[in-house]
Amino acid sequence: MLDKTMRDAHEAVRDVFDGATIMIGGFGISGVPTELVRALLEQGATGLTIVNNNAGNGRLGLSELIEAGRVRKMICSFARSSNPLEPNAVAFAEAYRAGRIELECVPQGTMAERMRAAGSGLGPFYTPTSYGTTLAEGKETRVIDGKGYVLEHPLPGDFAFVKAQQADRWGNLTFRYAERNFGPVMCMAAATAVAQVDEIVPLGALPPEHVMTSGIFVQRVVQVRRGQ
Repeated sequence: MLDKTMRDAHEAVRDVFDGATIMIGGFGISGVPTELVRALLEQGATGLTIVNNNAGNGRLGLSELIEAGRVRKMICSFARSSNPLEPNAVAFAEAYRAGRIELECVPQGTMAERMRAAGSGLGPFYTPTSYGTTLAEGKETRVIDGKGYVLEHPLPGDFAFVKAQQADRWGNLTFRYAERNFGPVMCMAAATAVAQVDEIVPLGALPPEHVMTSGIFVQRVVQVRRGQ
């Protein structure tokens, strides 16, 4: 019987290895799988490359990983919190200025497309985004029909941590509003996708047209109720 349900968040992240690339869903504070990230903090993996829209938000989760020195490199669109007074904004800035963490800044659309390319088995692609800016330095560029383009490469991950509203034991997911954000494409791009969900429902309870990420892209599901 196919059952991707994990007992708890700690079991779900048990085999994350040192040096892994982990994609973490979230747009600001929306859709961040905080319990999975905190379980990873306790698990002990280090030297991590983290792919996320921000370099953390608020006091918990990714900010704790950065403060603990467990993140080697951040790949993100905004290397600070939306609120510069939040603790993680200071933590990342201090680590970066001290040379303890690397930063690769990627425009949001480019980051999403790089993950989609990895999940779809595609190769590099050209995009006009960042052409003529410092973000294009060191990358191949071309002018096609009078328009400049930058060559970008697929972005795969070893693991993806996402937050969803519901799942069944096969890993089919539905998301609540903006919690969806990068979740579906991260699940596609990662070798092992782990979904933290509010509720695990019986097979057949999710109408097919409501499934936002197919279980074929999800390897593990763990239920964490809101407020738990």
